[in-house]
Amino acid sequence: MAPGRSSRPGASAPSFDPVTDEELDSCPFCEGREDRTPPETLALPATIREPNSPGWVVRVVANKYPAFERQEVVVHSPVHVRSIAELGDGQLEFVAQAWGLRLLAAREEGFEHVFACMNEGKAGGASLAHSHSQLVWLREQPPVPAAEQRGDGCRVCDYLARERREGSRVVLEREGLLLLCPYASRAPYECLVAPLEHESSGFQSGLLGGALALAAEALRRLHGLVGPQPANLWLHEGGHWHLELLPRLTVFASVELGAGYYVNTLRPEDAAEALQA
Repeated sequence: MAPGRSSRPGASAPSFDPVTDEELDSCPFCEGREDRTPPETLALPATIREPNSPGWVVRVVANKYPAFERQEVVVHSPVHVRSIAELGDGQLEFVAQAWGLRLLAAREEGFEHVFACMNEGKAGGASLAHSHSQLVWLREQPPVPAAEQRGDGCRVCDYLARERREGSRVVLEREGLLLLCPYASRAPYECLVAPLEHESSGFQSGLLGGALALAAEALRRLHGLVGPQPANLWLHEGGHWHLELLPRLTVFASVELGAGYYVNTLRPEDAAEALQA
């Protein structure tokens, strides 16, 4: 933790660029522009409509520029929004439903694992501003969540019990889910959302929509504090599923990437206190 680093020259945080007419006119994810994307693989709700036509709430299409063998885009809303912070809980339930249904489709085709993630803002890696997530189909479990499962017992269960006991980093507890700022936060306002009871699969959990809603609430509160900021969110499967939310208020440089030392300018206790308001 290095709070003094926040006042160094050039330490200002990245932020969203203002919305432009060009962004609105060129966005391929807005309703009515279904012909600008690959054919949909899923649309919710499952109503009677012509495929690749208006009338959807959440839509899934193949990624036109995949980095992996199979990769899909989940468009979170038919209207142009930039962040899940702008979506209601009901909308996020549809997103969670789409994630779960596409996991089943992936397994039917021999892909045992799916990595779900979202990037918001250019500094967060988003190439298109319209709120969306990525589903990466994988035949093997990714190395980071695989490493979390090593050892005896459940480290996440033990960790959540410790955080609830200490309390200083807990932001919100709601409907069987816990939102907190991890004690080893890598960046200011990093958040973790996890079910209190042990569950191995987020894709198949009835709490996934609520977890996305808690992450969205954290972003709304963060936007109220410092304005809209780039962010990354991903789902860790296996062991004890959880969401990790990493606002990109700082840039990871050589010491973080090369040495593994993450220099954070805001204590997680202070971040949690600010987000509680």
